[in-house]
Amino acid sequence: MNTIAAQEIRIKLSELCYKSISSDSTEDKKHIDLSCEPLIFVCATGLLEGTASDVAKEIAIYRAHKALPIVVASAGQHRFDAAAAVLLVPNVETSLSFILSVMVGHLFGYEAALAIDALARPLREAREVIEHAVERGGDANVLLTKIRALLPVPATRFTDALATGNYDGNLEASTAVRIVTMLRDTLSNDPVQAYQQTSGKIASPELLLDDLTSALTRGVDELTRPVDAIKHQAKTVTVGISRSDEGLFDRPLVKALFEAGVARERLSYRVLKIVADLDAAVSSVTGFTRYRIEGDATGTNGTITIVDRGGMSKNLTSRVDRNAQLVGTKRRVASEQEVLVARGRSDNRTVIMVPETKSGETTGITLLHVMFHERLAATAMRAVLQGYDHRYDRLVDWVTETEGSFREDRLAEVPVADLLILPISEMADHWRSR
Repeated sequence: MNTIAAQEIRIKLSELCYKSISSDSTEDKKHIDLSCEPLIFVCATGLLEGTASDVAKEIAIYRAHKALPIVVASAGQHRFDAAAAVLLVPNVETSLSFILSVMVGHLFGYEAALAIDALARPLREAREVIEHAVERGGDANVLLTKIRALLPVPATRFTDALATGNYDGNLEASTAVRIVTMLRDTLSNDPVQAYQQTSGKIASPELLLDDLTSALTRGVDELTRPVDAIKHQAKTVTVGISRSDEGLFDRPLVKALFEAGVARERLSYRVLKIVADLDAAVSSVTGFTRYRIEGDATGTNGTITIVDRGGMSKNLTSRVDRNAQLVGTKRRVASEQEVLVARGRSDNRTVIMVPETKSGETTGITLLHVMFHERLAATAMRAVLQGYDHRYDRLVDWVTETEGSFREDRLAEVPVADLLILPISEMADHWRSR
């Protein structure tokens, strides 16, 4: 019966961690090279005397061959001392004990997914340093100087964890090399010259920052595990259906996208989910602008044109009317394919930019002009922040770094737009000790 448990845990690990793990019978495990499997999760609940002794011998062999066996066993079982860890569960009817192995395996997968996602924090923080500086605008050389002053802290956290092997098995080697190279060049005495020598490109501060942001984003994407999407993913992966779409399409903000002319198939589930989560923060949609993206959205030759307007947008002038080059925040949305909440620097209007994609390529952007509620209850604001760009977790991490604890009730005291748009470091000032 524990074989059934192992097969179920294998599915759950795939759903939660995006990692595949083989499922084998204990007696067959001796016929393979154990050195290539550093961790072996053993379901051993409810085993009787003879079988338990045989499994214990096999576990000792795993450990002797440099593998790391973790055993789930029934309380009172002392045969598995050779294991790296033994997780004990209550004694129940023998024919049902395998269910407890499954439960432990599910929790193991959940915690593993959270641990993998946590590895992205230094990269998210480094990217935020760049975004914060760029949002404030200014000369590229000045921006680079400001970024270089704030980048060492998250960069050191990343390189230290990389050196100790924390990223092994979760971050692609090529991605790690690219990030380390970009960080090293950016933090060198002459960053532009160092980057030019490394890349062979005709370097500039703008290009250096673009490529650094791209490298950090690639790392974040590889490590991100959207635990809030597990319910949806589990149904679609194992059953082939999903009821998670229920409740998405009836949100006013999602309806506004469709009314603007966006085709359902051009919106990924992730994008739809984020827009739906943002709905509670929006009091009204006052207009929209739809853009067509052509060319390479991640390079320098992408173009953008307006294809439709509605509401207040009809009376606004757009930079796109004068220059069709894909640049700025729209280029960022197109290249990263992520929803972005922003505030215009010149007109202070609040907008939500939503990427449209087809076959993995960005084909357009729909910009919704929105009015946010002035304040929301703390629980409602938490749900919005959890759904958008991991802002709640990032805010909690930033605040607890200096304050030691996080008062969630203060979410109700800060303007909604500020909580969604301001850099995390600036937002965290609201939680400073009074």
